[in-house]
Formats: sequence, C-alpha cells, structure tokens
Amino acid sequence: QVHLVESGGGSVQAGGSLRLSCAASGFTDNRYCINWVRQVPGKEREAVAGVSTASGTPYYASSVKGRFTVSRDNAKNTLILQMNGLKPEDTAIYYCAADTDYKIRGYCRLRPEDNAYWGQGTQVSVSS
Repeated sequence: QVHLVESGGGSVQAGGSLRLSCAASGFTDNRYCINWVRQVPGKEREAVAGVSTASGTPYYASSVKGRFTVSRDNAKNTLILQMNGLKPEDTAIYYCAADTDYKIRGYCRLRPEDNAYWGQGTQVSVSS
C-alpha cells in the first residue's frame, strides 16, 4: 500500500525559505511521478513541481520556477522541496502526491488529477 508522509511546513516571512520532505513507501513499481501539489481553501489545486523516478528529471510550474527546487534522496526514498524566495501567494497546504500512470503514459505532467495517492498535507504560511 502506497504511503506518503509530508513534513517541514511552517510559517515564514516573505523572502524566507522552507524545506518540505515527503517520505514515500509501498510502491510495487519504481516508475512513477511524484509531485508537490498545493491548495488554498476555496481555490483549485495547483501542481507546482515534481520529478520522474525513472529519469530523475524535475519539472516546475511557472509560478515557482527559479525559486523552488525539487530533488530526491533515493536511498531514503524521500522527495524534497526546497522553497526559496517565498511570497505570500505561496501560502497553502502542500501535498505530496504520486502519479503511477507514468508507466502507461511514459511522461510526467503537472496535473493534480493525475495523482492517485496523496499525503496528509502540510501548511506553509508566508507573511508579508
């Protein structure tokens, strides 16, 4: 059974940094996309970054490119999201999510609805 557990959220002032972690376990196939998706209550989910476990290639939404960096610690099966230059509009609940249709589709993409597995989420709050 797939299990995703986020940690590392918190509160920070604009311009500050936070580091989120996602511990992943239970995958029967090691080819999948693992993503960070954020949501503000009352608004649509936004997929902001992810990485293909097959290629290791990261991808980013334009709203975070140049400020956020996603990486994997393969030994620990952990996904890291380093967030720098945080803005108040980055305030949201951040979810780690996994898209296992990669093995059929052959590529990853930033679509929240592609993700079948979700963590519990962690709050990120950025004050101005």
